[in-house]
Amino acid sequence: MTRRPIDERPDPAGGWTPPDRGPQAPPPGSAPARTFGAPRHAAVPRMEHVRVTAPDLARRAAMERTRGRLVFAAACFALLFGGVAAKLADATIVQPMRPHERPLLLRLPDDSADAPAGPQAMRAMIVDRHNEILAVSLPTAELYADPREMIDTAEAAHRLKLAVPRLDEAQMRERLASSRQFVYLARRLTPQEELTINALGIPGVSFQPSAERHYPLGRVAAHVLGGADVDGHGVAGVERFFDERLRDQAAPLRLSLDVRVQAVVRDELATVMDEFHAIGACGIVMDVRTGEVLTMVSLPDYDANQFGEAPPEDRFNRAVTGMYEPGSTFKLQTAAMALDSGAAQIWNEFDASHDIKVGRFTISDFEGKHRWLFLPEVLAYSSNLGAAHIALTVGAERQRAWLDRMGMFRRVGIQLPEAGLPIVPSVASWRELVTMTVGFGHGIAVSPLHVVRGTAAVANGGIRLRPTILATQADAPPIDGVRVMQQSTSDTLRKLMRLVVTNGYGKPADVPGYFVGGKTGTAEKVGAHGYKKHSNVSAFVSIFPMNAPHYAVYMMLDEPHGNASTGGFSTAGAVAAPAAGRVIARIAPMLGVMPQTDDAAAIQASLAIPLQPARPAGAHGPASPPVAAMPPLHAEPGGAPASVSREHRQQAEQSGAPDDTASQVASR
Repeated sequence: MTRRPIDERPDPAGGWTPPDRGPQAPPPGSAPARTFGAPRHAAVPRMEHVRVTAPDLARRAAMERTRGRLVFAAACFALLFGGVAAKLADATIVQPMRPHERPLLLRLPDDSADAPAGPQAMRAMIVDRHNEILAVSLPTAELYADPREMIDTAEAAHRLKLAVPRLDEAQMRERLASSRQFVYLARRLTPQEELTINALGIPGVSFQPSAERHYPLGRVAAHVLGGADVDGHGVAGVERFFDERLRDQAAPLRLSLDVRVQAVVRDELATVMDEFHAIGACGIVMDVRTGEVLTMVSLPDYDANQFGEAPPEDRFNRAVTGMYEPGSTFKLQTAAMALDSGAAQIWNEFDASHDIKVGRFTISDFEGKHRWLFLPEVLAYSSNLGAAHIALTVGAERQRAWLDRMGMFRRVGIQLPEAGLPIVPSVASWRELVTMTVGFGHGIAVSPLHVVRGTAAVANGGIRLRPTILATQADAPPIDGVRVMQQSTSDTLRKLMRLVVTNGYGKPADVPGYFVGGKTGTAEKVGAHGYKKHSNVSAFVSIFPMNAPHYAVYMMLDEPHGNASTGGFSTAGAVAAPAAGRVIARIAPMLGVMPQTDDAAAIQASLAIPLQPARPAGAHGPASPPVAAMPPLHAEPGGAPASVSREHRQQAEQSGAPDDTASQVASR
């Protein structure tokens, strides 16, 4: 029996009538029911009843949970595959197959000399006085392998050769055939080469970071910088001298060089070297107040990046390694020691009227005046005869002491391992002949930097400085040098050097407004069988400005050949002095030295000295006899010249001195 709700009642037709519940709103979403053809307002809502059981609700809840879980899992997989896709895009497009990242450990210039020290991955940079980079280490990679991990070593070597053609396949085959677990295959790989090899995917091949020394300016200051080997150790030049400093400290090594001046000197040297077909050349610029070397050029030179491939003759540094007879540039030393010791005065005259013959050797003058010369004339006309007599006046013992005090018997002391030792006669052989020849720069060999340092001491007030390749700090204390002569001697020598340029063989070096002073020097080179004719070393050493000496400029040509422009002469006044003048005109403004033209006449007057100075009233010493024709001087080998005048012999006899004493007094 079916139970009915209590509020239902039977209808007349025998059915049941639902209770009257009043007007009800149709369920949401139900469509109104209406009779076919009836108007829309006559429609009646249609109702359906759906019975949902508890199991159905449980199943629906379970499905909802499963759906949530699937959505969460799908989101996780989407994120995962998105990350993988991003990583693949980075590895193949953005940064394709980069094996590892290495930080670029460069050491930039700074003004702090107290940068923290400690183990560094790369050598410190080398910069010039204006922080222009001269040497820097760049990161590279080294290729090595473990042959035991390789399947086919021969094929691996071949594939590496195809990837990087510069590699040596035969060498790699040989190394990979060994039983060692670590073999080097290549060094200094570029980043592109590293990526190319890494893309091959050869088992057992790996990389390790390294550094390559690079010299951005190539040939500029190559002899000064030197070079470093593949392991980063200095092997020449500054790189070798300061090897430990460059490896252990991060602060850049600041040199005294000025690359602008270096470029000018090299340009002028290369021009005259080509013009006169010289086999080599050398140029130096030094601050005579501090000893700082601003320029050091030696030709031929080489690209510092190819130090190992450069031939020995190109790596030879003529400025400090080459030992040359200085020639007439040494007459400045002869005059300085005579004046400083009081052995001679500027008004003394010296016999240059006849050659000096010693055995089979003859001392003579180039385009001599064939008369007695005053001391200023000896320098202006570069008289070998006059310089020989001045040296005899001073004497061998004092000459040796002077040159030793000027540092001519020792290494020059600059921070370059290539600095050579002068070639000096022994004490036993230093007799009258050696005294005379050394007086005009023969019989002794020194480096060009020795000449520059000695000339700087002559001009800067008499202070011998140690040349340095390091820049001095702006707040550094004054340079402590060694006084080697009186200030008054230096003042006189500055006037004499200016006289050489205004009235002597140094005229081509004069530059208006800069009051250049200097000395020419031409010396024959020594060969296996004595001096070689027509093989000269022609040099000019100069100081500017002479009224306030600041810089020394040295220009030298090795075996130049004269041409039509020089009348066939290859002497220093013809080939080296003009180049020095051009260098001074170009570098002086760079160094902040402007031409002094407004008071040029007054400055020149302060530097003037007559070629034939008058003897001051009340001056001590015998009066000079009148100039007369003198017989040639002769001497036995190793002995002293014969007496030069009857008056000198009479003076010697009256004083009881032996005859050879009078023979050594060649001045008037």
